[in-house]
Amino acid sequence: MGVSVDPVANLEDFTKRNKVKHLLLSDASRKMLPAYGVMVTDTKSPMYRLAKRAYFIVDRKGIVRYVRVQANPLDMLKPEEVLKALKESGA
Repeated sequence: MGVSVDPVANLEDFTKRNKVKHLLLSDASRKMLPAYGVMVTDTKSPMYRLAKRAYFIVDRKGIVRYVRVQANPLDMLKPEEVLKALKESGA
């Protein structure tokens, strides 16, 4: 699942255009981002109030088992890195 600050309509369009197969949720109201510590809060940053690129693995009980917040939002983990983290997390 992915979470974005984009409105639902934008995410629906993005999903269709890019044939995204996983669920994308909208946090346009920005309630989840600060709760997980992944909203840019530096008022001088051009990314102010936008999401940091972050990866979380949450188990079935809701326990966060893995967190990785990227310094650069353009840096994405490779699929094999995500799978490795999933296996190692025990989730």
